[in-house]
Amino acid sequence: MSLINVKNLSVAYGANTVLHNVDLHLQPGEIVTIVGPNGSGKTSLLRAIIGATKPASGEITLKRGLKIGYVPQRLHIDQTLPITVERFMRLTDPVSQANCQAALETAGVPDLLKRQMSLLSGGQFQRVLLARALINGPDVLLLDEATQGLDQPGSAAFYRQIEAVRRDTGCAILMISHELHVVMSASDRVICLNGHVCCEGAPAVVASAPEYRALFGTGTGGALALYRHDHDHDHDHAHHHEAAE
Repeated sequence: MSLINVKNLSVAYGANTVLHNVDLHLQPGEIVTIVGPNGSGKTSLLRAIIGATKPASGEITLKRGLKIGYVPQRLHIDQTLPITVERFMRLTDPVSQANCQAALETAGVPDLLKRQMSLLSGGQFQRVLLARALINGPDVLLLDEATQGLDQPGSAAFYRQIEAVRRDTGCAILMISHELHVVMSASDRVICLNGHVCCEGAPAVVASAPEYRALFGTGTGGALALYRHDHDHDHDHAHHHEAAE
């Protein structure tokens, strides 16, 4: 059974329909990346999945007992607030120090437990948000452009950590990213979204799809030129979808 199954989902804000008849599924252990231009409905899709946005139509089915960890696009903390990483991670859940430490280790930052949040670099801060999402052993991680504001080496390191998290924990990952040159090699499947699903499938196939090229061109940070199909996929073709009339 899919962990998440979205069928014919439409989302509207007043008279503005931002998503139209979107289908999506996430299987155990896979990494699926959603790409699309600004305003394409990517964040609205994640918000609908976690129940923060009510769909106009369609249905979202989550596997019974599914545990979801969510890493937001950004989180603002008052820089004058004296709060350690450990206290931050325990704000909403009475988790043990050992669990906090284990989550930080999984996120690749084992030495930050007693550090002040205000003293963290951007990359460290995002790793702490990742650790907080991991602390209760989720089945699925949802990431909404979690590397926004990081430089390219920091972003690449973060996505390598995401691959390590999947390898070490077995959790599935559904993420939004604008860094196409990174996510193409980190993903099992890519979904190209622009209010509807334009195309989806294995990264190399989506990268050559006309719908993808129409949105991103052929020079998207090396995504098309540098991607190497370095392991066998079951997907021989991208699934193309007609635009909504």
